[in-house]
Amino acid sequence: MRQLSLIIRKQAQQDMTDFLRAMPQVHGFTLSHVEGHGEQAEDDPFLSARDKVVGYTPRVRIDVVLSTGDVDVVITALKEAVADGSIKSAYYWVATVENAGHL
Repeated sequence: MRQLSLIIRKQAQQDMTDFLRAMPQVHGFTLSHVEGHGEQAEDDPFLSARDKVVGYTPRVRIDVVLSTGDVDVVITALKEAVADGSIKSAYYWVATVENAGHL
């Protein structure tokens, strides 16, 4: 199993969650509200004056546990959706999950 983590702009949450819910490989996911710290483009239309002053922006982290074979399928679909404008861009990483289940 693998964990796919996505970091997106808060404004993109609804489009991204709708997209993930429609994918048969995704059986659920977790949303967390996080703050992004890093290089920010001054002309980014999503940055508020507050974001520019305090130096971080509201983001949403989405964690999805997938079977190993489904990771590339989901990432490819996400890249295609970003390319055609269906969803906004995201930063992602994939990590190995040793064990997962319901207690």
